[in-house]
Amino acid sequence: MAYFFLAISIASELIGTSMLKASEGFTRLYPTLFTIVAFVISFFFISLTLKTLPLNMTYAIWSGVGAVATTVISVLIWKEKINTGSIVGIALIVIGVVVLNLFGAGHGEAKGTTEATSSIVQK
Repeated sequence: MAYFFLAISIASELIGTSMLKASEGFTRLYPTLFTIVAFVISFFFISLTLKTLPLNMTYAIWSGVGAVATTVISVLIWKEKINTGSIVGIALIVIGVVVLNLFGAGHGEAKGTTEATSSIVQK
C-alpha cells in the first residue's frame, strides 16, 4: 500500500508542478488553486508512505521520478527544449535512485534507531 500512496503523491506533485507553471507566478486563480490542492494531496500521501518506507528511499523515489516525469511533461506539454546536459543529469538522477534502492540505507534498520525514534516520539 505504501508504494500506491507514493504513486499518488508523485502524480499529485506532477500535477502541482505543471499547474505551478500554468499559474504564471500565482497570477491566475484556477491554476493557483489547483497547485495548492495538488501539493497538499502530494504531501498528505507522502506522509502516509513514510509510515512504512524509510525517508531516504521514499524521497529518492519521489524526487527522482518527479524530476524525470516533470522533464518529460515540460517537453511534451510546455514545448520546452532539452539538451544533452539535461539528459545526462536526468540519467544520473535515475542511476542514483536505483543505487539507493538497491544498496542504500533503508533496507535494514541501524541498531538503536528504533529506540532513539521511540524516545523522541514519546517526549
